[in-house]
This record gives sequence, C-alpha cells and structure tokens, in this order.
Amino acid sequence: MTELSALADRVERLRATSVLCVGDVMLDRFVYGSVDRISPEAPIPVLAVQRESAMLGGAGNVVRNLVALGAHPAFIAVVGDDAPGQEIARLVDEHKTIEPALLVEPGRQTTIKTRFFASNQQLLRADRETRSAVTEPVRAEVLARAEALMAKAGVVVLSDYGKGVLAPDIVAALIARAAGKVVVVDPKGTDYSIYAGATIVTPNRKELHEATGMAVDNDDEVVAAARHLIATCGINSVLVTRSQDGMTLVQGDGAVHHLPAEAREVFDVSGAGDTVVATLAAALASGASLLEGAVLANVAAGIVVAKVGTAVAYADELIAVLHHGDLTAGGSKIVTAAAAADLADLWRRKGLKVGFTNGCFDLLHPGHVSILAQARAACDRLVVGLNSDASVQRLKGPTRPVQSEAARATVLSSLASVDLVVIFGEDTPLALIETLRPDVLVKGADYTVATVVGADLVQGWGGKVVLADLIEGQSTTNTIRRMNGGAS
Repeated sequence: MTELSALADRVERLRATSVLCVGDVMLDRFVYGSVDRISPEAPIPVLAVQRESAMLGGAGNVVRNLVALGAHPAFIAVVGDDAPGQEIARLVDEHKTIEPALLVEPGRQTTIKTRFFASNQQLLRADRETRSAVTEPVRAEVLARAEALMAKAGVVVLSDYGKGVLAPDIVAALIARAAGKVVVVDPKGTDYSIYAGATIVTPNRKELHEATGMAVDNDDEVVAAARHLIATCGINSVLVTRSQDGMTLVQGDGAVHHLPAEAREVFDVSGAGDTVVATLAAALASGASLLEGAVLANVAAGIVVAKVGTAVAYADELIAVLHHGDLTAGGSKIVTAAAAADLADLWRRKGLKVGFTNGCFDLLHPGHVSILAQARAACDRLVVGLNSDASVQRLKGPTRPVQSEAARATVLSSLASVDLVVIFGEDTPLALIETLRPDVLVKGADYTVATVVGADLVQGWGGKVVLADLIEGQSTTNTIRRMNGGAS
C-alpha cells in the first residue's frame, strides 16, 4: 500500500495539469428552508424557502473538482438554448482556468436537478432533462472540438450521465482519437463494451452489479466482476467505489488493491464519484501510477462526503489529510475563501459555532493576541480574514505592510486561537463574510455594532456581533513609531 504521507508531494504536481473532460453537464440547484407545518392540502411538509444556490453538476462537477485541485481542464458539453443553459455558461466562465467548449443545441432541455432541504435533511429532488442523443451537427462539433483540444490534454475524461452527449458512436470515436492517451470513464448503463479501449472505468458497486449481473457483496465477488469487465469489454483496469467499504482497484495485469474508506463522517455522498474521477484523472496527468491515483481519489472522496451538496476536494485539503489526517492541521490553516466556506459548513453541520474576525495583523502584538483570544472564546471555530499586501497598502499607506501577506498568514496560523486564515484583496471583508456566513462576527471595541462591516448581514441570518476589549496603547502604528525612535 502506498503511504499516504509520501503522496502529499504528488498533490503539488496536480496543479496546472491538462485534462480534457467531455460529458453531460447539468445545473444543480439547492433550495434551503425550514418546515414548521404540514400542508392542509395533503399530508406533505410545507417548505418555507430561505435561500437558493446553484452550481455545475454532472460532468460540470468533475470540472469543478479539477479546478479545485489546481488543474487546467478543457470542457466539452452540450446545453439547450434556455435560461439554465445560460446559467451553466456563466458558472463555467467564473472559473478562469477552464477552457470551455459549451455547445448549444436549439430546442434541447438543459438538465436541471433541484434538491430541497430543511434542517439539513433532503426532502425531495426534482429533475428536468433530455436523454435523447445529440443531433448529428452537434455530434460532429463535439468530435471536432475534442480533436482540437486533445493534443495538449494529458488525460481524457468521459463523464457519462446518460443524457445524450456520450452516445456509443461518440464514445468510440473519442476513444479512437485519444489513442496513446489515458482515458478515464465514469460509466453509465449496462453495456460497458462501448468503452472498449479505455484505460480505466470507475463504476460504483451497484453499477458494477448491473453491468455484469454478478454478485458484488464482498472483496472476492467485486474482483471477479471487475475482471469479467476487463476480459469481456476491452477495458484495461477498473476502479470500483464501494461506499463504506472503500475502493477496489483491479488492473489489467492482474494486480488487485483494496483501499479502505477514508471518510470519518458521512454527510452527503452527492458528487463523490465526480471527485474520484477528477482526482484520478489529475493524478494520472501528473505522471502518477494507477495505484497512486486511486489512493489520492480515495482520500478526496473521504473529504467530500463529509461536506453537504455536490462539494469538491481542494488540493490543500488533500495535502492536510495526507500529512496529518486532519483538515485543520499544519499549513492547511491558510486556505482559499471557497475552502474555508466548505469547512465552515462542515463545522456547522457538526453543531459548532463559526466565528470571524479580520484585520491587517502587521507586526502581531499583545493587542492582536487578546482580540483573537476573545474572538475564539466567543465561538467554536475561528476564521481570520487577512488583508492582502495590496489591500494593506491602500488602507495604511505606501510603507505598509512591514511583513508580507505570506509571513503574516504564517504567524496567524501558528496561533492556537486561530483555526483558518483567508487572505482577501478587497478593502473590506464584506464579500468574504457573505461567502463564509459566520455565526459570530468579532471586532475591537473601538467600533460600534453599527460601524462593523457585515454586521447587518450576520445579524440578518441570526448571528451575533461581539466587540472585543482592547489593550490600551497596543497598535502596530505605535510599535513602528517606537522602532523608528519616535514617542508612542
């Protein structure tokens, strides 16, 4: 078994890898609210809607995961000439490292999956979709775009959700055009012979049973079914995802590896298969072996099932788990806003109160330490927003900051009172507060609640604002003045 800690360096090599993903994109919508009564019209709950969100789903979620790992994916998919298709295009454009080739088929219904939640419980999923194969002109365009993008792709991913993009003839043509390249397939249906020539397919246990008709209840049965696919479908290797039983990698050379599940807690398995495919593909594009890629994919799956919704695994999270087995250990305290939001959501699902404070924190002094300690005492987990160098310079003048943002973040992350550090480039943390949705917002007592940026937002979603006591005479400005020989 590959040692987890030895793979941490491999994660760094996932960054900027080139992966071409072709498949069925969809729009995942989430509607959140509360249920306080049963409808008088029928014995069903009445959902009082509080907020809604949308994100890329299906093959789009594979691409989101590739971006989270630092890869630079190209993406070929088909949408309809409708509002959901336009929203998918907008969401793709938000990710600057994606090279998109979104094709529009007039009259086609863009696939939408809408999930309704109350008190962290999914009540219902409503789907709108088209399953018919794409038209001949669109088919020709898919293949033409793939041929143009395939030259620089390290790995080709076929993400098949059975919505018409990856019809059997398109799959065969794509695999033929990818000759000599690694092809990773997330399969659909029961006839895996359409994936002949693929390097590896990634069915889950249920899909493996449906494709082979064989029992898959234990290790030996899973291996036998996977070997049957390899022997009869012209596929090189099979990676079977087995939920609480982890994964099984069966290679064409006969090698078998059983990988135990890495998840400590499971909140939502939505999209975990996409994470597996993306991580495996990025790893293989970086030069990893199939086993190394499978191990990384297994760790990534353990991360996303502890989140809610179609989540992603970030490279920093993978590194943290591989080094420490803990998402908030070591250098992983310094994260992106998106990663911090995922962790904050996870903490809240565990019943923990998330706090937020922000500042420049240039030349950390006792006043800073006191405010951070008070902030941590007011919550269970504390996220610190740190002004970037450019932001500090705009706020404090051309001679500041004294220390770089990297140095300031490193010092902050070493404090036991700080759980996460997020660097932001704006003059205020308003956008970051909107992203994190903290339960507690903390600032020094030199502010009033009315003047604290984001106070109205936090109070609006039921949180509170805390004004921390200050230590008289402690400020970075005074410290710098004394260093320069001036009076404080």
